[in-house]
Amino acid sequence: MKKKGSPLLRDLRENRTKWLMLVPAAVVVILMCYIPMSGIVLAFKAYNYHDGIFGSPWVGLENFRYFFQSGKAWTTTRNTVLYNIAFLCVNTFLQIVCAVLLSELAGKYFKRITQSVMFLPYFISWVVVGAFIYNIFNFEFGAVNSFLRSVGLAPVDVYSNKNAWPVILIVVSAFKNVGYGTVMYLASIVNIDGQLFEAADLDGATMWQKIWHITLPCIRPTIAILFLMAIGTIMKGDFQMFWQVTGNNPMVLEVTDVIDTYVTRSLLDLQEFGMTSAAGLYQSGLSFVLVLLANYTVKKVEPDYALF
Repeated sequence: MKKKGSPLLRDLRENRTKWLMLVPAAVVVILMCYIPMSGIVLAFKAYNYHDGIFGSPWVGLENFRYFFQSGKAWTTTRNTVLYNIAFLCVNTFLQIVCAVLLSELAGKYFKRITQSVMFLPYFISWVVVGAFIYNIFNFEFGAVNSFLRSVGLAPVDVYSNKNAWPVILIVVSAFKNVGYGTVMYLASIVNIDGQLFEAADLDGATMWQKIWHITLPCIRPTIAILFLMAIGTIMKGDFQMFWQVTGNNPMVLEVTDVIDTYVTRSLLDLQEFGMTSAAGLYQSGLSFVLVLLANYTVKKVEPDYALF
């Protein structure tokens, strides 16, 4: 007998336990993500405490004009995009290499220990990482300069050297995030059908041939999905990393200031709620466009790997 009712109602009845499990996550997303989106109107208003968010007068695109004429729009956008592209390329490459190497290790216990040690930095606070960096590169008592002085060389003032910080930030990002990505790629490699490797062994394939012709092609969907998810964050700098590692050092802001740190500093120093909201909306809008373009490109090349 054919069941009556809409497909959604039938699914709710048949899978009510799964839907109930989804409710807490949905409530958190609605409360923390969708309801705060009403604050977007601040980008088009001259906010004041007396009238509040919705009572403050409208100023149209004036906040956007102020942001772009401040001279920081281009610098912060450039830094945000270039850093995130560098993080994406370097971290993805290292994550795939580490995952492949771990999958080829024979020792089960050694593999588990190595995997755990690599994953550990992900849980270290950026405050602690910033303290490490400070104690390594401090001009007076840092480990690097202490070593240089001990061998008779001149110390290096890293905290006033703008050229050093792109390298430092890329290395620190890899230190913090490579282990986490390695675990995800390793999980994808573990799920590859073992019969493919057995057949390759019978055909006399070497380890590198199996990696190139079996492992890498089989994890392409995972690479594509993680790449698309990372594209959405290209316009969003890792605030904790840039703020804590550099210590908001004004000497190197030209190469370390991203949109997130600029917005925070403007809020703290200038109390410019409208301009900072406009900068945040500009950032989110570009991220949305980048995700759509990346997904469209992937869909044209490999339709099965697209997010939607």
